[in-house]
Amino acid sequence: MRPQIILFGDSITEQSFRPGGWGAALADTYSRKADVLVRGYGGYNTRWALFLLHHLFPLKIEKPPAAVTIFFGANDAAILGRTSERQHVPIDEYKENLRKIVLHLKECSPTVLIVLITPPPIDEEGRDNFARKLPERTNEVTGVYAKQCVELSKEMGLRSIDLWTKMQETEGWQKKFLSDGLHLTPDGNAVVHQEVTRVFSEAWFSPVEMPFDFPHHSQIDGKNLEKIFQDRCL
Repeated sequence: MRPQIILFGDSITEQSFRPGGWGAALADTYSRKADVLVRGYGGYNTRWALFLLHHLFPLKIEKPPAAVTIFFGANDAAILGRTSERQHVPIDEYKENLRKIVLHLKECSPTVLIVLITPPPIDEEGRDNFARKLPERTNEVTGVYAKQCVELSKEMGLRSIDLWTKMQETEGWQKKFLSDGLHLTPDGNAVVHQEVTRVFSEAWFSPVEMPFDFPHHSQIDGKNLEKIFQDRCL
């Protein structure tokens, strides 16, 4: 069986298999080498995500995932007193919830490759136009959550992607990478795909170095099928 990559997160993960999405691009990158499964839940924060762990990642699973991305924080960072305050999670709890998710995954498999992804930056003008009210998220507050995500990865010896910082290195990031001030454009999805592939490759999960699940057609000798297939199929 192919190894599994599970993408666990909120709407930015849920939408990742739409046209131009980073999950679809990742599935293409690992075609015939690993299966990419999306477990994204729009609107969810880390508090609610904890209730899903035993359903999505059972402790006694026969074949645990080889790699998992954890991509939460955009909803946790919603501001109290504004339209999305029900999604708000205090910053200290956010960090501890991420820790609990990581510990559960490590209990499922000590060898699983875990990558934490920070929430993307917020284009407040874009959110204002989208909500037609005060932005329910700000870039400054979201940056605080991103920082805690990166700090936790260092504390636990994990790999991380600081998307909040990475995207802001590009001039005009607000409209180039974000469609509504929060969710990703095709260019924004491309950044996530590039960064996930880079981090996976720097670990031990490089798609270039991984073998195909079954032989490439050019290797098949029509006169001696048993020879090429016996190691993989028999």
